[in-house]
Amino acid sequence: MADTKTPPLKSTLSFDDGVIEKIAGLAARNVDGILSLDGGMLSGITDRFRNQADPTQGIDAEVGQKQVALDMNATVEYGKDIHQIFEQVSDRVVRDVRNFTGLDVIELNLHINDVMSKRDWQEQTKGKPNSQHAPEAKHVE
Repeated sequence: MADTKTPPLKSTLSFDDGVIEKIAGLAARNVDGILSLDGGMLSGITDRFRNQADPTQGIDAEVGQKQVALDMNATVEYGKDIHQIFEQVSDRVVRDVRNFTGLDVIELNLHINDVMSKRDWQEQTKGKPNSQHAPEAKHVE
């Protein structure tokens, strides 16, 4: 009688950098005090030609087989505790990337490139594609 064992399946799971960037971007945008994730002046120029929001804007990921390194650029709300914002961004991004992909975030760098009031930020981004992520400004009388 011949041995008819099935050979073991060789399989891999990999993620495009953009997938990790999107997960990180969506997680970070849900942190109170993050007004936007953006790449500074060059990003602002390319944003003028976009007609859709880009959740990967302001994020660069290096994705390996088991680990991820992230660089993020953000505009934060004036008056908020930036250290607390950083901790919350780190916690959420690390948790979501791990839960959704099984990958470990081994490095997360958050660069703050601007600080603005919600109202000023909303005025500046009115009509831009990524402004849909803008928190609502509260009217104070």
